[in-house]
Amino acid sequence: MSEVQVPELRIDIDRETALGKYANFAIFSHQKNEFYLDFALMQPGTQGQMVALVTSRIITSPQHAKALLRSLAENIQRYEETYGAIPEPFDGSKA
Repeated sequence: MSEVQVPELRIDIDRETALGKYANFAIFSHQKNEFYLDFALMQPGTQGQMVALVTSRIITSPQHAKALLRSLAENIQRYEETYGAIPEPFDGSKA
C-alpha cells in the first residue's frame, strides 16, 4: 500500500498584513453558518465614554471557529508552560 503524500503548505503574507493591528477588545457573534470575530482598539472617549474602534473582522465557518478555539487553547497551554500562568483580567463590573 502506498502512503498518501500531503502537500507542503506555504503561507505568504504581504507587508501591511505582516505589521498586524493592535486590539485590546474583541466581540464575537454568530449566525447559523458563520462566526464573526471583531477585534477592536478600546480607548477613552469624551464625557467618560469608552470607544471601541473595530480594526479587523474575521468571518469564518463554525468548523473553523471550533478549530481556532482548540488551537488557541493549545497555544495558551504551551505559553503558560514556558512563561508561567497568564493572570485573568480584572472585571471591575463584577466587584
